[in-house]
Amino acid sequence: MNGSISAGLLMYRINEGELQIFLVHPGGPYFKKKDYGFWSIPKGLVEEGEKMLETAKREFIEETGLTPAGNYIDLGWVVQKSGKIVYAWAFESRYFDPADMKSNHFDMEWPPKSGRVTSFPEIDKWGFFDFSEASKKINSAQKEFLIRLKEKLDYNFNKDVK
Repeated sequence: MNGSISAGLLMYRINEGELQIFLVHPGGPYFKKKDYGFWSIPKGLVEEGEKMLETAKREFIEETGLTPAGNYIDLGWVVQKSGKIVYAWAFESRYFDPADMKSNHFDMEWPPKSGRVTSFPEIDKWGFFDFSEASKKINSAQKEFLIRLKEKLDYNFNKDVK
């Protein structure tokens, strides 16, 4: 499978009548002070011979420590500025305790050219956001997934997001 194709899951919940979107923030030193436009759905590269929905589930588990379950809503795909194609499915959240969340780690030389290898969590922050806030935080190309979810759920919003 092409290395520029990823698959992920968009977890959502309805809390007191409000649609809330679960997003993750990338870990590591390059993203530490970046917020709006840098959050994402949990996703990762599709491995050779792996079905995309299976990739999405595997990556969700690796990045959050949670096991997704339920009915999956196909949200199609988008192309990010980098050229990476991302496929996504949405599912409704079950209750979970944020203390149960954990991310896998990656190693990199840090600081650059120091010869020291440091381990960083792949995901350093996560949370549920209302539709408006999620639309600001998420990678601009992935915002389309939020719009598609809203349409598929036929959810009645008081505020439109442009």
